[in-house]
Amino acid sequence: MANLTRRAVFAGISSLVALRPDRAVAAWPERNITLLHGLASGGGVDVTARIVAEGLSRRLSRPVVVESRPGAATTLAAAQIARAAPDGYMLGFLPISHSVAGATYKQLPYHPIKDFTFIGQATDYPFVLVTHSEHTIKSIPDLIHAARTRSVPLLCGTVGQGSVQHLLAANLAQMAKIEIQTIPFRGGAPAITELLAKRIDLFIDPPITLLENIKAGQLRAIAVTSKRRFAGLPDVPTIAEAGFSGFAVMSWAGLAGPAQLPQEIVARLNSEIRALITDPVVAQRIRGLGSEPAPGSPSDFREIVSNDLQRWNTVVDEAKIERI
Repeated sequence: MANLTRRAVFAGISSLVALRPDRAVAAWPERNITLLHGLASGGGVDVTARIVAEGLSRRLSRPVVVESRPGAATTLAAAQIARAAPDGYMLGFLPISHSVAGATYKQLPYHPIKDFTFIGQATDYPFVLVTHSEHTIKSIPDLIHAARTRSVPLLCGTVGQGSVQHLLAANLAQMAKIEIQTIPFRGGAPAITELLAKRIDLFIDPPITLLENIKAGQLRAIAVTSKRRFAGLPDVPTIAEAGFSGFAVMSWAGLAGPAQLPQEIVARLNSEIRALITDPVVAQRIRGLGSEPAPGSPSDFREIVSNDLQRWNTVVDEAKIERI
């Protein structure tokens, strides 16, 4: 009888242990959630992450705390997210740098797709290709003509070797079959200074860093990288309109977690973030940062990241850009 009692007790304990994961998922969230990203505090990604965290805190009735862990082109933060327990208490706010790093690094301590659960995109924005206002280049055809007839290459500023702007310039050169020499700078401000001084020919960056100088007539926008024209620059054509059909590159940011995050948590978070970023007040705050709300499903976000990773790997290979 004693043995039977012991067996019954052990069976009961085993049943409770087996039920624990389901109960934990059903009760989630029971404590604070960390939202980690790999860029500097105060930048566009950080501010957007804080807008998202603030809204999710209200919706989930638990604090969502943003942490910034910059370094190694966002890979330090990504590695921490990939290693986290798949319980919904450590999430990541991934920017486009995630796919770029996957293509520009020889080796990473994680797989940029397989080691993550993609929850949902939050925002996106295009890049703008500009030159100084007195340059003879006024369009993509002008740019191609100049590149093919000049004795020296066009000089295009970027925000660093291996950045998405660097890869965009290389991608454009590949498509147009021209030579563009990229010049890395430590951020957008010094590149704009050099462009205004007419020491470089071109620069690629988000609209928010360029609009003031464009509207002041100091910089000329040649094209945007989006599929459709950018609302803030309605008279500026897309690169696709200039003859490169299907070309579209958007910078994005979205919510992710470690692999094997329970689907119930994924579904809840995706529903909450879609409702959050389409709220008119929140959407206006996002637009104030130069981005657009970009709601979508988990599979949509995974596909965007995967397609970008494939694209940038091809660009790096064809341009023979040395991996880090």
